[in-house]
Amino acid sequence: MAQESLKLWKDWRLHLVVLAIVIVAESIGTHSIPLGPGAILLLPMLYAVIIGLALYFTPLVSDKQSINAEPLVFLSVAVLIAKFGVQAGPAIPQIIEAGPALLLQEFGNLGTIFLALPLAVFLGLKRESIGMTHSIGREANLALITDKYGLSSPEGRGVMAMYIFGTVFGSIFIGLISGFLATVTPIHPLSFAMATGVGSGSMAAASLGPLIAAYPDMSAELTAFSGVSNLISSVSGLYMSIFVGLPLTVKMYEILSRKRDLKAAGGAEDVKKP
Repeated sequence: MAQESLKLWKDWRLHLVVLAIVIVAESIGTHSIPLGPGAILLLPMLYAVIIGLALYFTPLVSDKQSINAEPLVFLSVAVLIAKFGVQAGPAIPQIIEAGPALLLQEFGNLGTIFLALPLAVFLGLKRESIGMTHSIGREANLALITDKYGLSSPEGRGVMAMYIFGTVFGSIFIGLISGFLATVTPIHPLSFAMATGVGSGSMAAASLGPLIAAYPDMSAELTAFSGVSNLISSVSGLYMSIFVGLPLTVKMYEILSRKRDLKAAGGAEDVKKP
């Protein structure tokens, strides 16, 4: 294990590519695109994600380097979470005051079930839709579905599809949408800071940046609420999926798929009638 870790740090080509991406992304800087009453904020992290994704399909990044980069991502996210924890300390009174809202935010994740599951069943997806819609499909949810159904099962393929999609496009999407919604809606910025914590650490960072850019005078409070929200989501989100999200998804899928099958059967009988 120690030798493998040492090899990661000795992959100088990988670190050189990352350094070049950082330099290019930072040199582009922050840009704002007016859109109606709000604005879409384009930050260096967004450029870095897009450039890194594009370079993966070029000879500059090999499959071996992409594999080596995976554990380093978790290391960088760990530093980010540590920073969140340090900055959350001075804002503890505000966090305690908003305690019920932070604790109840996990019920918001159930929205993926009520919104996405009926659409998935309508589009003809089978049990893959259970893995796809029982949550936003991050690491803890991937582990839950793998443990219960197996990764090669339809449910496993569904949650893996959402995990990959969220990893590739989640940071881009949430980074764009958070800055726009924060400037176009009357919702308090701290609410959006809490919302940034529902996903992975990289998604939290991507969505927190536009909020800080839009409200620089509240940067400490926004960072604190985002960090605490991400921590609570990591701890309570798994239990919410185990006891509420997944059972509810399975039950709703059975009801919706039964109605779909009955409707399809009825349509087939009508076609047979002379």
